[in-house]
Amino acid sequence: MEAKNKDLLIEGAKAFGVYLDEEAIKAFDIYLKELLKWNQKINLTAIRSEKGIVLKHFLDSLSVKPYLPKRPSVLDIGSGAGFPGIPLKIVQPAFQMTLIDSVRKKVDFQRHVIRTLGLRGTEAIHGRAQDREIVQNLGGRFDITLSRAFSDLRTFLVLSFPFLKGGGTAIAMKCETDDKEIGLLAEAEATRYRLRNTLQLVLPFSHFKRTILLFEKI
Repeated sequence: MEAKNKDLLIEGAKAFGVYLDEEAIKAFDIYLKELLKWNQKINLTAIRSEKGIVLKHFLDSLSVKPYLPKRPSVLDIGSGAGFPGIPLKIVQPAFQMTLIDSVRKKVDFQRHVIRTLGLRGTEAIHGRAQDREIVQNLGGRFDITLSRAFSDLRTFLVLSFPFLKGGGTAIAMKCETDDKEIGLLAEAEATRYRLRNTLQLVLPFSHFKRTILLFEKI
């Protein structure tokens, strides 16, 4: 990783209360290089520059860190090339992290990174969150479900529900949101979820806007 991009990662992480040690910086460096290498052969992400990956993948993933408990079990639904699950696991090894994606090549990449970085307590599953076998095996196991713009909000909440423990939190990371639409959705889901918080932010060193929505399972 170029020195200037390493500085962006270190300083940007501080904006979310994350202070990267040398081990974490090395892990992000390896992750970045593997992502760029694999991306030459298979389409893992449309972002192909070091700076873009640091800003729009790594820092974006870390933006939810302040809203997670210290030792949760987390399910990252539609995790793609491992975002946000793997960056969160790098900065907080105590997380029990499960990633699920329907695209085999992306899961293969996730497993490669997990092995390469030695991320214990991390599992990558190939499949869809609505698959009966996956729901049966993983139902009711998680404190947190995460989604990074993988589907519309209603679909994410429906998919999350069987995986969450009572009182667990579904966290949706969205680019843009309609307050009226969110309000109507919160009313429609009032028997299953309580909208706990809506947070607006701009990612460090960019103009990229992010909305984070926290729904608590009733």
